[in-house]
Amino acid sequence: MPPDAQTLDQIVLNALAEDVGDADVTSEATVPAGTRASATITQKAPGVVYGLDAAEATFLALDPDVELQRLGPEGEWREPPAPVLRVTGDARALLAGERTALNFLQRLSGVATLTARCVSAVEGTGAQILDTRKTTPGLRTLEKAAVAAGGGRNHRAGLYDMVLIKENHAAMAGGIGPALRAAMERFPDLPLEVECSTGQEVDEALQAGARRILLDNMGPDELRAIVEQVAGRATLEASGGITFATLRAHAETGVDSISIGALTHSAPALDLSLILHPLP
Repeated sequence: MPPDAQTLDQIVLNALAEDVGDADVTSEATVPAGTRASATITQKAPGVVYGLDAAEATFLALDPDVELQRLGPEGEWREPPAPVLRVTGDARALLAGERTALNFLQRLSGVATLTARCVSAVEGTGAQILDTRKTTPGLRTLEKAAVAAGGGRNHRAGLYDMVLIKENHAAMAGGIGPALRAAMERFPDLPLEVECSTGQEVDEALQAGARRILLDNMGPDELRAIVEQVAGRATLEASGGITFATLRAHAETGVDSISIGALTHSAPALDLSLILHPLP
């Protein structure tokens, strides 16, 4: 889910405070007050554009009278060069918002693009691509929305909406079985998943009632064996050590989903540019 308007505005204001501070001193020195301009943002590399709401909110925060015209869709793969957004308004405001708006667009479009590539790579296998909590602090809602725009699915939003028992939790609880039983008793209405790294741990999880299992750092052969072992008694998520080159092989093992931290922590920015033209 994308952030609501109030949350998005606060994210944008925080970003502008970081970049603009008290003033854009270069524009104040070189651009006469009251000058108007038109700016066009163009996609310069293949990919999926996402983040127009954040870019538009950036310019609106600096010039409430700015005129915005979307020139292309979000959430669709496009080839460059492709116009994305035209913005018309106070030239100083456009210059002050340029980098922040592009930062949002390039970052979020990069996430959407990498997600789309991964979704395409596993097409036909039945495996879904999931994100993780490995997001940029303060930008999680935007980055997870970008994953969805690229065709992926969102995993848990945070520590509050799902129980995910990992190896450190199990160690503190005395094992996978005790951890699962304690979690089911304490939060019976929340989704629950447990991380396992061996077939023995998978058996322990199944015996304790697990219906969703995360298989950590397993290769395709190990995953295929676990899929046969579980035989439909739980949904299986693969995670860890999966690269784009090995993604298809992991997906073909029969797991239900693959979670990829790189979608949000390592996605390269999509190349976009902003060109400004003065108006009479």
